[in-house]
Amino acid sequence: MDKFDKAILETLQHDCSIAIGTIAERIGLGNTACWRRIQKLEEDGILGKRVALLDREKLNVGVTVFVSLKTSQHSAQWLKSFNIGVAEIAEITELYRMAGDTDYMLKMVVPDIKGYDKVYKQLIQIPGLLDISSSFAMEQIKYTTSLPLRYAV
Repeated sequence: MDKFDKAILETLQHDCSIAIGTIAERIGLGNTACWRRIQKLEEDGILGKRVALLDREKLNVGVTVFVSLKTSQHSAQWLKSFNIGVAEIAEITELYRMAGDTDYMLKMVVPDIKGYDKVYKQLIQIPGLLDISSSFAMEQIKYTTSLPLRYAV
């Protein structure tokens, strides 16, 4: 990955709706060369989906909740069942399997405490969970979907 690929990715991370001609002009490439590089980045799986970022407040899901889950179940069958259970909950926007004291950490967005309680009641239907501990975000200090490109090789 050279400086042109990184410049393309940096540009697209901030606004993927920019025309190829504009990107090419910004980074000092011809349109065709820029387009080919974008195609290659997509083929290589480096450049994935291009999405629109929505305003959570305007969509009435302004409350962010981080939930740590503990389980005594660690079989492949349970994991499959767990994944199916959480995949059906639209409010869960991120889910991670963790190392350490917490087995899983998830992030959800809800309109309010009542909305959280509805999701909580869905979570406790999943067999094998020992502990569900939630923390409500008071303020979002930093949020970005951009990845640092200085480590890309």
